[in-house]
Amino acid sequence: MARDTSLTGVEQFFDENEIIVSKTNLKGHITYCNDVFLRIAGYSEQECLGQPHSLIRHPEMPRCVFGLLWETIQDGREIFAYVVNRCKNGDHYWVNAHVTPSRDGAGKIIGYHSNRRVPDRSILEDKIIPLYKELLAEEQKFANRKEGMQSSTTVIAGILEQSKMEYDEFVATL
Repeated sequence: MARDTSLTGVEQFFDENEIIVSKTNLKGHITYCNDVFLRIAGYSEQECLGQPHSLIRHPEMPRCVFGLLWETIQDGREIFAYVVNRCKNGDHYWVNAHVTPSRDGAGKIIGYHSNRRVPDRSILEDKIIPLYKELLAEEQKFANRKEGMQSSTTVIAGILEQSKMEYDEFVATL
């Protein structure tokens, strides 16, 4: 699905009592999204179902964070991460995401489930946004996107190694 990738710079908000929910298959294609997801992202259910979850990927979200997220959930573990998403109209919204593997009765991973809540604004502004700007700047030093992601992954790995924590533990201590 082709889409306009222009950004408005306008942030959208949702209520702290709301939860944005989506589910994907193993390839990251949306199999379910709740009404809060649809309202905030500005898409209809028909526009979302079957589409890659990257439909809402914001270009200013560091790719290395998504790399960590995918590595973690494909390994069968859950992760918490701050994420900036892009609305259909070019607006954006921040979330504190909790992403978990979905399993069948035998314990086999069959997809992924994400619940997103309103992020802590002070952590977002004081820690996450500066960190993500640093990681994104590192990625943008390279013409080759894969090399940029590898470099920013090295940067975040160094930060995590120094803190002796995994990413979601690091985020929880901010």
